This record gives sequence, C-alpha cells and structure tokens, in this order.
Amino acid sequence: MRSNRAKTRAGVSMAATLPMIAGALALGIPAAHADGTPARNALTGTRPLWATAKADKGATADSAQVQARVYLAGRDAAGLAAYAKAVSDPASPLYGKHLDAQQAQARFGATKAQVTAVKSWLRSAGLTVTGVTAHYVTVSGDVAAAEKAFGTQLHNYAKGARTYRAPQQTASVPAGLKGAVLTVTGLDNAPHTSHVADQLPGPAAAFANAGPFSSYYGSKTATSLPDAYGKKIPYAIKGYTGKQLRAAYGAGAYTGKHVRVAITDAYASPTIAFDAGTYAKRNGDAAWKTGQLHQVLPKKYTHTGADECDASGWYGEETLDVEAVHAVAPNADVTYVGAASCNDDDLLDALSKVVDSHLADIVSNSWGDIEANQTPDLAAAYDQVFQLGAVQGIGFYFSSGDNGDEVANTATDTKPGVKQVDTPANSAWVTAVGGTSLAVGKGNAYQFETGWGTEKATLSADGKSWTGFPGAFTSGAGGGTSRTVAEPYYQKGVVPGALAGVHHKAGNRVVPDISAVADPNTGFLEGITQSYPDGSERYGEYRIGGTSLAAPVIAAVQALAQEARGGKAIGFANPSIYQRYGKAGVFHDVTDKPTGSDLAVARVDFVNGVDDADGLATSVRSLGKDSSLHAVKGYDDVTGVGSPANGYVRSYKGH
Repeated sequence: MRSNRAKTRAGVSMAATLPMIAGALALGIPAAHADGTPARNALTGTRPLWATAKADKGATADSAQVQARVYLAGRDAAGLAAYAKAVSDPASPLYGKHLDAQQAQARFGATKAQVTAVKSWLRSAGLTVTGVTAHYVTVSGDVAAAEKAFGTQLHNYAKGARTYRAPQQTASVPAGLKGAVLTVTGLDNAPHTSHVADQLPGPAAAFANAGPFSSYYGSKTATSLPDAYGKKIPYAIKGYTGKQLRAAYGAGAYTGKHVRVAITDAYASPTIAFDAGTYAKRNGDAAWKTGQLHQVLPKKYTHTGADECDASGWYGEETLDVEAVHAVAPNADVTYVGAASCNDDDLLDALSKVVDSHLADIVSNSWGDIEANQTPDLAAAYDQVFQLGAVQGIGFYFSSGDNGDEVANTATDTKPGVKQVDTPANSAWVTAVGGTSLAVGKGNAYQFETGWGTEKATLSADGKSWTGFPGAFTSGAGGGTSRTVAEPYYQKGVVPGALAGVHHKAGNRVVPDISAVADPNTGFLEGITQSYPDGSERYGEYRIGGTSLAAPVIAAVQALAQEARGGKAIGFANPSIYQRYGKAGVFHDVTDKPTGSDLAVARVDFVNGVDDADGLATSVRSLGKDSSLHAVKGYDDVTGVGSPANGYVRSYKGH
C-alpha cells in the first residue's frame, strides 16, 4: 500500500499546502495543475496489460453501457496493511492482538464523509449509483459518463480471438478523493472468472472409478500388468478417508473442537446436507451434529449455464471441501458461503461476508485463475479483504492450481505457453497450498509423499507394454514465481534466491507455502448425488484430487492447530508457518523420489466414466513429474515448506 505522507519538492514541504487544497475542494473548487487542468490521482493497474496500441480497435461507442465498482480505500489503507502484518508476525509485540469486525471497520473502514464524497463525484459525472456496501460503491451509466468520471477514454481491444472494452489510459479520480478510492473494476469487460431465470441446475453427470484398487498404498500389486521403472507397481487406491489423512498429518487427539472453518465456492449444492451426512456415516467419520454445518447463500444466482460458470460443476467442489474438512477436523464448525457466480466480483462478495461478520477464523478456497488474467485493480480489492481478515485473526487458504507451471494450459496453436502461478494464491496475504502424492500404508502409517505431478501412458493393445512410457504430463500442483507480487518478508531466508529472483533481482513471491495430498491417483474418496444415464439421481462415491483437496485438508489441519493453541485464532498463518520451517518433526520434507527411485501406480478407468458398458482403459501414472517444477530437499515450488508432520499441530500448543 502507498503511504499518504507528504512529499517534498525543491526542498519545500508540500504538506503546508494541503489545508488550502482541502479547503478549496470542500468549497467545490477543484485543485489544479500549473496548466489549469484539475489535478487527479491515478488508480494504478486499471489499464490491463492486454490493452496495447497494437490491439486497439478504436473508441467504444459513447452510448455503450458500463457497470463498475468503485472500491473504497478506507480511512487508513497504509495502517491496515501495517497492522495486518504486525498482528500476524510472531516476532511482533502486536502478534495475536486481533480486532473484532466492528473494531476493524471503525479503525480502517471508509468514513461516511468518504462515501458521500465518492457518491457525489460519480453522480456529478452522470453515473447512477446503484448500491453501496462497506467495501465499494456500484455504478452504472454510459461510456461517456464513465470516461468523464475516470479521466480516460474507453477503447475496444483485441484479446485473443475476441474484442473487449478497456481504458486507453490508467483511470484516475479527482485529487480530492485521494485516500478515499482504492481502485475501480468493470471499466474493462473481459471475463474475470474462476475455474473450477437463474435457478441452479441439477446434479452433475455421474462419474465412477473402476477397479481393482488398493485399500491403502501398495496393498494390491498389478502383477498381470507390465513393469514400470523396472518393477511391478501398485494399483491406485480407492480413495483415502478421514482416519488415513488424520494419521498422515498428525491430528492426534485433536478434532477442531470450538473452531470455525468457512468454505467459499460459487453456487450451492442442493444435496450437500444429505451427501455429507451419508458420506460420514459410510466412511467412519463422526456424525454431523445439529447446527454444525451452515450455509450463507446469495438471494439469486447468475451465469449458471454450462457455457459460462457451469453451476453444477461447482457442486462437487463444495462437497469435496465440506467432506474433507469434516474428515480431518470432525468437530469443527463449518460454514459454506456460496457466491452468486464464478465471477471475481461475486467471489469477492463471498469473502467479504466472511470478514464482515467474522463467520470463521479459517477460510478454505479451492478456486482461482492464472496470474496473467488477474488485473491489478482486482488484486488490490482482494488484498484489502485479506488484510481486513488478518487484523481480525482470519486466515485464507487458496489452492495453488492443478496445471503445474501452466505452460501446457496457456499454450495456443500459434503461441507457446508461459510459466506462471495462479491467483489469488499469489497474494502475499494468503496461504497458498500446493499438492503431493501421498502414500499411507497398512495401519494408517505414513510412508512418504512426492510432489504431485503426473505423466500418463496407456497399455498397449497386446497388453505387454506401456505405449510411449512414461507418457505426457497431465496435471500437477501449481507453483512457481509470481511476476507481479513482491517477495514478502516472511519468505526471505527460506525461499532460495534462485526461485525468488527469477523475474526481478529484488525478488518476488513464490508459490506455494505449504502442501497436502492432491494427486487424484492417491486422492480422497468423495460422496455426492449425481445424475446417471438412466435419468436417476442418486448418491455415489469416487476418488478425487487436485489442490482443491489440499486446501481444505490444510484448512482442517489449521483447525486442529488452533484447538491445540487453546482456541486462540492463528489468523494469517504464513509468518508462523515459515517461522516453524526447519524445526525437527514439524514438516515432512517432500521430494520427488522419496524412496530413491521413480514411482508409479496402475489405474483402470471406465471408458464412459460410469460403467464397463463401453470397456475399460488401463494406464500407468508416474508420480513426481510436475511439468518443469520439482520437489527437492528444502523449500520448493511444488510443496513449499512441505506437508504437516506429526509435530506440526502440537507445535502450536502454548504458542
């Protein structure tokens, strides 16, 4: 955050002129530059990088409509960032001195005078104020009014195969509003979405796993299939359950009692209570208590179609998150907060609900997008919410992504892909959760983990070899070095300079921070109501993975740690996580070849995804092959500091 301290020019302090400028503005007389034009304050980052002169297709029609959000900076933006850092840093005297929601709003929220001034300015430009929240003012109007308000022309630009509107210059606000306006979103109309007559659709199409399976890692060997890496390999597990994950990550006797965990995703599964209850009963988890699972949902949903956000595709995400948290922290209180769509504005609203009402101390978020699609204006809006959470003792956990270095995911027919990280996991104010392949053995004993990265080869027609072994990269934990976020203080001295300094000598944020099981081949058993080809809707179970699994698992482990801490909120956890790095027994140091050689599992799938009517497909899945990323000894950009070991939860006791 920028400081509002006065600058000096030619040895004369400008601070002395501020009262006069403020007085002039109060009288409705705009401050001016030497040439007589009104002074304005730039909103850095509001012109997207893709709005280049080469891509410019000309001015947007004045009559075209704009809907925008003007985010409020609050009364002390620099102070908010400073307090969020201090209250989260174990080395600070303010560590753990969290504010409640009302105190945070009173100390850092926007004043009535700021809101009034912002509304007055927007209306004077010809825009219509359509709503006001504690965080932003929404407006609508034509392009001409938006250009007048924000001091920039709006043009049409080619972005890929499509054309979108964006500011030709960085947007700005009158100088008198400096310190009141954080940023504006909506001036560009390119999609800002996250992946993973508005009624929610029914359950998603059914999916099931074929056997044979291992019940624990290595329990069933594929003796009739070809060797891989010079030996017979085990079949993929059926799917880990709570007892196995609790044992792997050192839960001990802790259950998350009296700890509140929130989960944000888009939309809401209509069968979540039934599915979660059925799953717990069938898989040995503690039964849900009355009032233990809550939902906070919007009044209506938008962009639900399969060609937009695909609402039913989010049901499985919500169900995974809820069931995984309960499996690892069975006594934690769980609140699901559904967004109205997968658009950033709606997801920001969901996060703000958690903060404004302090619905939980721990927030799991299994969604995101590539950093290149995250414009600086939205990054600023997200960071403000994360900082407001930090001062209240709320920590946010985001999955790091499922496409490794994103090169394969961003490549086109004409251009190669570019290495990048995912967002909001790239924020310096969240805990980015990477992924592993997990081996839990007989008796729920932890065996090893690799960095999650999969290469796949299929069984040859004669069944005697693997075609093209080890095959092509299919998926893996997201990670790498941000291009836009500076290296946070807590990573210095832990993250190798070779990683932090990839893009800039001064260093950038490296993702992830911590990790847990994510590999679908060593994944979690999920239970959910699905739509079957015969037209029926019924409960079914299948193995699932991704860092969408790792994030709620880590959130649940944090609930155990908070219980061990006597219920005191951990809040923004990164400073305390990195402080624990290197201490014996706290983290599993995850590497790609933990047994000294390459590893793989055999997997059998239904061709049609449901049953054997169309046959079976057999493949070998190599472990620890994450694109250009590597899990190595020490910190790495696949698993961060590693995964929680037996001593992790206990390390918070008394601290």
